[in-house]
Amino acid sequence: MTVLVTGSRGKVGSLLVEILHSHGVAVRAGSGTPAKLSVPQGVETVKLALDHPADFPAALDGVTGVFLYAEPAHIDAFVAEAEKAGVEHVVIMSADAVLRPGAAQDPIAAPHLAVEQALAASSLPSTPLNCGALASNAMPWAWSLRARGAVALPYPDSHADPVNERDVAESAFAVLTDPALRGRSYHLTGPRSLTFAEHVAIIGEAAGRTIEIETVTPEAWRAAKPDFMPGDIADALLELWAASSGPVPLTGDVEKLTGHPARPFAEWAEEHAGAFRAS
Repeated sequence: MTVLVTGSRGKVGSLLVEILHSHGVAVRAGSGTPAKLSVPQGVETVKLALDHPADFPAALDGVTGVFLYAEPAHIDAFVAEAEKAGVEHVVIMSADAVLRPGAAQDPIAAPHLAVEQALAASSLPSTPLNCGALASNAMPWAWSLRARGAVALPYPDSHADPVNERDVAESAFAVLTDPALRGRSYHLTGPRSLTFAEHVAIIGEAAGRTIEIETVTPEAWRAAKPDFMPGDIADALLELWAASSGPVPLTGDVEKLTGHPARPFAEWAEEHAGAFRAS
């Protein structure tokens, strides 16, 4: 068994590479810039940019399992090459946005849905992991804190279900290595629905400081969004946050796959507290 991990420079991908290797599973770490990868000794690396189909044949050669980030641009070419290579199973890191009504028209959900549908229409068995809000989505607040002295939020009382990236990686490992878990999708969430204000309070406790929240208008937040965030994504996030005024649904799928409860957000906050401490 050889598993190709796409996006191995990402948090989930890098953790999955380590987990597979530590369990003796042959793993090939893919990245558009493999020279920048930091992988355990003995792990093979390969150039694999999902927007560059010429990388696909070499990356997939001899591979039986794939962990695939949901990048739709060349998904048909990737599927065709994976079928030719004899891949037996693909685990898709997808989003729970695909589970909401109107997913095909939602700019957050649509790319993930396109990848899921392309795999479902192929001969390749696939298993989507529909992830809720990743815990690391809170990291940009550290930049806001340094720049403004407060965390700027348009909807402090909006709810999310922060899921730890290590739980996602461990869930992917389980599905990749246990054939009995294949053949369905899994909705991965954290153990609690938290408001953004509660996120900030938990981070503040871990960092040993009081972190102020500056409530800004949606228009002000959008105007200050990172340059890399497309406008339609920003608009979709604002719409989602405005609608998430109550607790979001939670599942037990992390525990079902890993054998332990989903990690609390406080664990992520402790691990990254240094980014939020006063300089």
